[in-house]
Amino acid sequence: MSEKKILLTEKEIPEKWYNIMADMPNKPLPPLNPATRTPIGPEALAPIFPMGLIQQEVSAEKWIDIPEQVRDMYKIYRPTPLFRAYGLEKALDTPAKIYYKYEGVSPAGSHKPNTAIPQAYYNKQEGVKKILTETGAGQWGSALAFACNMFDMECEVFMVRLSYDGKPYRKMMMNTWGASVHASPSKLTQAGRTILAKDPNSPGSLGIAISEAIELAVQSESSKYALGSVLNHVLLHQTIVGQEALLQMEKAGDLPDIVIAPFGGGSNFAGLSFPFLRLNLDEGKKIRAIASEPASCPKLTRGVFRYDFGDTIGMTPLLPMYTLGHNFIPAPIHAGGLRYHGAGVIVSQLLKDNLIEARAHHQLECFEAGVLFARTEGIIPAPEANHGIATAVQEAQKCKEEGISKTILFNLCGHGNFDMAAYDAYFSGKLSEHELTTAEIDSSLAELDTPTIA
Repeated sequence: MSEKKILLTEKEIPEKWYNIMADMPNKPLPPLNPATRTPIGPEALAPIFPMGLIQQEVSAEKWIDIPEQVRDMYKIYRPTPLFRAYGLEKALDTPAKIYYKYEGVSPAGSHKPNTAIPQAYYNKQEGVKKILTETGAGQWGSALAFACNMFDMECEVFMVRLSYDGKPYRKMMMNTWGASVHASPSKLTQAGRTILAKDPNSPGSLGIAISEAIELAVQSESSKYALGSVLNHVLLHQTIVGQEALLQMEKAGDLPDIVIAPFGGGSNFAGLSFPFLRLNLDEGKKIRAIASEPASCPKLTRGVFRYDFGDTIGMTPLLPMYTLGHNFIPAPIHAGGLRYHGAGVIVSQLLKDNLIEARAHHQLECFEAGVLFARTEGIIPAPEANHGIATAVQEAQKCKEEGISKTILFNLCGHGNFDMAAYDAYFSGKLSEHELTTAEIDSSLAELDTPTIA
C-alpha cells in the first residue's frame, strides 16, 4: 500500500477497550494500605474515584464495553490517522518502514481525551459535580477541562509550577473550557504548604500536584479525583489508540516489528502497545514494545521495583512499581508530561517479566529528532512525543547499519504548537542536559520506608 495516510471510518471506532490484565502471565501484586501494609479492596478507592472506574481498575475481563455516549464523543476527533513517514525514511536513508499514529488531532492536541472523556462520563453518572486533577505539561489538564465542559461539570487543576510559568497557553486552554488552574505547589493545600516550607522555589512535580488534588477532592462528597496516567483504568481507555492502529496496519498490509511510545506514567505507551502485545500473548507474535523515557527521570531504566506511593505526600495506596522514590523531584526538562517518579503497575509488571523494553534519551537528542521529524513530515511534535521519535530514529538507523528492513510504529501523541518556547530554547542553545547521577538516585531511594519486593 503506497498511501501516506491510512484512515478508518467512524463505524470502525472500537466498541470495547482491551484489558491486558486478562492475558498477563503474572498478574500485578495488589495495592497496600499505607498504615497496615495489607492488601486493600476496591472500597478503599471509593473516596477518590467513582465506582464505575474502580470496577475497571480491578477488572480481569479481557474486553470492556465502551459506553455509546463515550463513543459518540470520541467521534469529535476519532478515528485518528495513521501515516507512513516517507519523508523521515528518506532523510534517514533507512530500509526500515516507519509509521506513526497521530493523536494531535484531538481538541486538546494530544491522546489524553481518550481517558478524560470516559472518566468525566463515569463521574457524571454517579452525580459528581466537580473533578480535581493535576497536570504536568498541560495536556492532561486541557483534556479533562474539555471533557468536564462537555458534561457540564466543574474542573479544578493543579499544574506543575515549571509548566504553569513556562506554558501559559495551556493554562489559557483550560480556562477557556471553564477550568480553574493553580500553580503547584500552592498555598491552597497542606501538601503544598509543606513542600513550600521546605523549598519556597520548588519547580513542582506531578507527585506534588497529585497530592494537592487528592487532598481537596476527598473533602467533599460531590467531588472526585481523576488521574491522567499510571492507573489500570487509564491505561485501559487508551487502548483505543492501538486497536485503531492495528486495523490501519492491516489496511496497509503490514504489521510492526517494533512498537514505540513515550513514557511518563504509562498511558501513552500502553495505549499504543497493549493491543499489539495481545498478539504476542495470544498468537505468539514477536513484536517488540519499547517505552521511551527521559534520561533525567529514568524510572524504568534506572529505578527499582518496589512498593511506593503514587504521590509525594503519601496519600495514595502503596503500589508495586518501578520508581525513583516518591520524593524524587525531576530536573526541569521541557517534556513536563514525562516528569513522574514512578511507572504504572501493569507496565512495571510487564517490564519485570521482560515482555517489554525501556530506553532513556537525553533532552537535546530528543529535540534533534523532533526537529528532523518536523522538517520531513510537517508536524511539530510535543516535547514528550520527541522521545518516541528519538527511539524510532535509533531503530531505523540500526536497520541501515545491519542492512535489514523492519517495520516501526510509534505514537505521535500530540503536537507541539503550544511548546514553541521549548523549541526556541533549543535553537538558541539554552537547553541543557541533565545527567542524573547514581548518587542522586540512591539518595532518593534511601528515603523510602515502603515494603520491598522479592
